[in-house]
Amino acid sequence: MQTISNQLSGQAKPLAWITGGATGIGLASAIALGQAGFRVVVSGRRQAELQSAQQQLHERSIEAYAIPLDVADPAAVESVASTILHEYGCPKALVCSAGTNVPNRYWAQLDATAFAKVTQINLNGVAFCISAILPGMRTQGGGSIVVVSSWAGWRYLTFTGAAYGASKQGLAPLVESLNDQEGVHGIRASLVCPGEVATPILRTRPKPPPQEDMDRMLKPEDVGDAIRYVITAPPHVCLNEIVIAPTYNRIYTGAPDLKRPG
Repeated sequence: MQTISNQLSGQAKPLAWITGGATGIGLASAIALGQAGFRVVVSGRRQAELQSAQQQLHERSIEAYAIPLDVADPAAVESVASTILHEYGCPKALVCSAGTNVPNRYWAQLDATAFAKVTQINLNGVAFCISAILPGMRTQGGGSIVVVSSWAGWRYLTFTGAAYGASKQGLAPLVESLNDQEGVHGIRASLVCPGEVATPILRTRPKPPPQEDMDRMLKPEDVGDAIRYVITAPPHVCLNEIVIAPTYNRIYTGAPDLKRPG
């Protein structure tokens, strides 16, 4: 019934695919886009969290589908993208929000395995998803791609670590290359660089921030609302890069847990 309803000419809502969509910024983006009239497909590695996300979306009367995916696996990305195209249609929007970091962030502890894990998800995984969806977007005459980076992808930060910083910095030319090469096909891309957001990934820092500081950070829905605006802006508008931060910005004011050890 889902496939039949989506094939009804002129009646299907636009589709958005959100990777890392089970929690944090990804889930907030799915909610914001769903409330803006999109059907959403959320993907992530953990089945239980995906099911919870789908339930939260359904509770808001959002048409939502959950498909497990590890974006670090290019074959799996191709398979999921193919499933989406055949079952639900070509996405009008792709939000690449899957990301990770590791506790051993400084060169004295960082090893090749940890470095590869971070870059495979944060950088390669984005490229895999974009590559899988671009042909369909070209065929349909347009689409929006949002890549969730970080303040560390906009400016160098010590505390995020070498692997995370390198992977996020690499996203800027990736997004610019899309606007350079695919804008003529009606495809626009945006790099979203949030400052500190109160999400579970902060707990993976060598020194997690205190709760009182997290309470003053951005909320996932703050970034989700920005992403909704990027995607629902008129088709002739491309917001190439967005930097969004909390008003009380610890990157500027400093905090003990942001200092390099030793």
